[in-house]
Amino acid sequence: MRYPAYPRYKPSGIEWLGDVPEQWEVKRIKHLVSYRVSNVDKIPSEDELPIRLCNYTDVYNNDFITPKLDLMETTATVEEIRRFGLQKGDVIITKDSEDWRDIAVPALVTETAPDLVCGYHLAILRAHRNVLRSDYLLRAFQSFAINHQFQLSAGGVTRFGLPKSSIGESLIPLPDLSEQKAIAAFLDYQTKRIDMLVAKKRELIERLKEKRTALISQTVTRGLPPDAARAAGLDPYPTLKPSGIEWLGEIPEHWEIIELRRFTNFITSGSRGWAEYYSDEGSIFIRIGNLTRSSIDIDLSDVQYVTPPTGSEGERTRIRNGDILFSITAYLGSVAVAEESITGAYINQHIALVRVDHSRLEPRYVAYSTLGDIGQLQLSGLGYGGTKIQLSLDDVLSLRFCIPPIDEQRTIAAYLDKETAKIDALIAKVEEAIERLQEYRTALITAAVTGKIDVREKEMP
Repeated sequence: MRYPAYPRYKPSGIEWLGDVPEQWEVKRIKHLVSYRVSNVDKIPSEDELPIRLCNYTDVYNNDFITPKLDLMETTATVEEIRRFGLQKGDVIITKDSEDWRDIAVPALVTETAPDLVCGYHLAILRAHRNVLRSDYLLRAFQSFAINHQFQLSAGGVTRFGLPKSSIGESLIPLPDLSEQKAIAAFLDYQTKRIDMLVAKKRELIERLKEKRTALISQTVTRGLPPDAARAAGLDPYPTLKPSGIEWLGEIPEHWEIIELRRFTNFITSGSRGWAEYYSDEGSIFIRIGNLTRSSIDIDLSDVQYVTPPTGSEGERTRIRNGDILFSITAYLGSVAVAEESITGAYINQHIALVRVDHSRLEPRYVAYSTLGDIGQLQLSGLGYGGTKIQLSLDDVLSLRFCIPPIDEQRTIAAYLDKETAKIDALIAKVEEAIERLQEYRTALITAAVTGKIDVREKEMP
């Protein structure tokens, strides 16, 4: 939808803002709000009062801080509650982040509560209500043009922080209160519509992921669908037998239930102390984040390189084509199969490398079985430890799978390669649509709060 421009504009005198509507002003934020940076931590103390703490992720993940949010329960001093207690209309922004693009992300507090307190790494902005509406301020911080000031002001290398002074010195285009109200109401309505569309598309992605998991689970425990089996020269309706596993039920009569150890030639986990070998080039270093539960391919979107010395202890972990990699300290159930392109890469201590007899086991079949219910249910029950769930190498070797003859394993793996690729392509299209909607949302907010479109006459249902 196209929206009209204002009848008349004037130069703002600010390069990044350009012209603004004739009746608007441009003001520094310090003249429009009071603001303070919180130092309230999460650690409870017996001599403090109980509170609900609004943390970084609460602000980052929500436009509005409402009573429905499940906030952390902890404690704070009387003085901390007085200084950093939140009131209806406060705008909270992220002050520190590991990514400069996440600086000054805002959220609006919708209700006052005596036990609601702002946490560390955040700043509170309280609008002077005779000149600035808090709902307009929220949208101003969400606009790319205005928010970019804070991103540029944030200093740091591995972690970025926004100086308190930079908050106050930043500029904001300012219509009168009635116009601020109209802009905020327009954006509330439009962003709600966009967010509902995004939510529906995310539900679609979840359904597609469930379909992929169901497809994998069915195929690695019952075999190919009849048409695909017939096309591959396999029995489309094989005789079934009890698997011996209550929750698994029956499997094709010519299949076996085996432990992974039976056909494993080599297993190891990565070594520690790699940080000193990090470099901008060299050998690929596989970390736990390079493994997922959604694909059996290694995710190389975030690659670390290492240059260890010859003969280092990590040499035993060098990857060969067809090695199966399992996460063993976090994200249990994540798995990948190494391809020729990463031969010679290293792994860290959070990954187990399993090298199987390729004449008996197809690595991609094993990996798909791990992603299916038969693998995920076992892994969810194998974890041990306290707050950090992990697997031993013997746990990995103890995994049991439904194993057909090797040729059928390869046929099933090839079928799943093709069918999961189709589902993944659909997921990618939906994700692209979500990205476009989110870009449109930001662009619409920016256009409205910088006066590039006139929404004063837009009636909201």
